[in-house]
Amino acid sequence: MTTPTDIDLVSPQTLAFAQEEPFVLESGATLRPVTLAYETYGRLNADRSNAILILHALSGSAHAAGRHAPDDPRPGWWDDCIGPGKAFDTDRFFVICSNVLGSCYGSSGPADIDPATGAPYGLRFPVVTIGDMVRAQTHLLDHLGIDRLLCAAGGSMGGMQVLEWAAHFPHRLRAAIPLATTARHSPMLIAFSEVGRQAIYADPNWNNGEYYGNGRKPDAGLAVARMVGHITYLSDASMQQKFGRRLQAREQYGYEFQTEFAVESYLKYNGNNFTRRFDANSYLYITKAMDYFDLSQPTGSLAAAFTGATAVKFLVVSFTSDWLYPSYHSKELVRALHAVGADVTYLDIESTWGHDAFLLEVDTMTRLLSGFLDRLAEEEGIAVP
Repeated sequence: MTTPTDIDLVSPQTLAFAQEEPFVLESGATLRPVTLAYETYGRLNADRSNAILILHALSGSAHAAGRHAPDDPRPGWWDDCIGPGKAFDTDRFFVICSNVLGSCYGSSGPADIDPATGAPYGLRFPVVTIGDMVRAQTHLLDHLGIDRLLCAAGGSMGGMQVLEWAAHFPHRLRAAIPLATTARHSPMLIAFSEVGRQAIYADPNWNNGEYYGNGRKPDAGLAVARMVGHITYLSDASMQQKFGRRLQAREQYGYEFQTEFAVESYLKYNGNNFTRRFDANSYLYITKAMDYFDLSQPTGSLAAAFTGATAVKFLVVSFTSDWLYPSYHSKELVRALHAVGADVTYLDIESTWGHDAFLLEVDTMTRLLSGFLDRLAEEEGIAVP
């Protein structure tokens, strides 16, 4: 096996489509044109059979690995697993990651200019779904000349997109790797989404989504939304380990309403930092897409959603301390897949890292993903590019 190394500098790319015929969304609304930001790593082999699509979570981007410039402080969000000799080995596979519709990292979203008005869309941007995001990605595959993916993989909301691919485009992928995810958002998940949205609505600077260009963004509301999110990404055990009841930069209580505990400082830092890289309206749109996600509809049967996916190999992974998407979500999915005779490997991994374990358990995920992809590539006779 190749010694793991980092990817060289990568260049962001964009695809524009629906310039003539509009892109029709599940709501019936339309977008024209549509832009998708994406990055690729590795090389496509001669028969175009080694492509892997990586799908990101709520606040992710197309920048999954490598750096855009030598002085970039941090690489892409899944750099630990994408590169030569890593889990998604770019010496063997052509890895693609695209930014979802509704986001703020280069794909069409509420901060973009509405061609009908010449001003940013704001809330005039139509509500999108996970299904819309995936159908847009099919245009990207067409553009790249890829008929069928070797695999689609992603965690959290990325896992929802993986399942959408398997349910509605099973003929276009050989394998699916949904990590720490669900096939339908539960009432608790919808509740957390709504708390975050309400924090944004309550910020006077939100101004019903009309804040672009006026110098006053709803940063306070977005920061609170992110703080709530960060709590759900951790676990009780990881918070005890990381923070305990430790005070931040003081030795005793101040008996005042200031940031005193280390965990408070952590949440405040991450909330404020998030406002410098994400758009509040995009947060509204993407969380709403997640809340609408329910593959059991319209039939009421989750198994029925996968009747066409019996030729897809699944690797389903959950984590014991993930209370955002507890293991029962994955077990429900596995039962549905078994009911239709799908080929499923399921692991419920012991971890104290909570929901973020799929990003933080690097050694475990590398062994697991590498083993699955090695077997898949051998079965499919994938040629090295």
